[in-house]
Amino acid sequence: MNDLRGPATALVGAVGAAALTAGAVMTARGLQGRGEIRDELIRQKITFPGKGLPRQLAAQAGRRVETGPQARAFADVIGGNVRQATQGRTYSEVSADLHAAGGQDETLGALRQTAFMGETLRASLMTAYQAWQLTSLTVGLGVVLMGVGAAFITVSAALRPAGGPSGG
Repeated sequence: MNDLRGPATALVGAVGAAALTAGAVMTARGLQGRGEIRDELIRQKITFPGKGLPRQLAAQAGRRVETGPQARAFADVIGGNVRQATQGRTYSEVSADLHAAGGQDETLGALRQTAFMGETLRASLMTAYQAWQLTSLTVGLGVVLMGVGAAFITVSAALRPAGGPSGG
């Protein structure tokens, strides 16, 4: 009967090294992506209004949007403003109303433009938020993978025969 302890130990060690390396790469890329999102949000110079925010966002008044959660909060503010301006109608509904009016109603035309711009800005901010969430997931999984890799390397070292890597 062949002793598989040596090859198994080597395999566990190799898987551990690969997991540790992949985890480090995932963590680094996640942190890099988060930095890129932050840099882009800062370049956009989006600032919460100084007043008129919902009570739960009062601490954000006058602050710049620099993080994914802030982008989400600002997107929600924009969404509320658009709903208020359109009396709860969507861009599509306002467009249908404008079309039904023969396309000549200036008030509906301006409202459609407001809805379009607001929903476009909101979608861009939600995309930044979603990307931020993905970077969080990537960093978290990278850390877990590094832990698994370190555990495999430790197990491999513990299984290694006392006489050296080949057991002899």
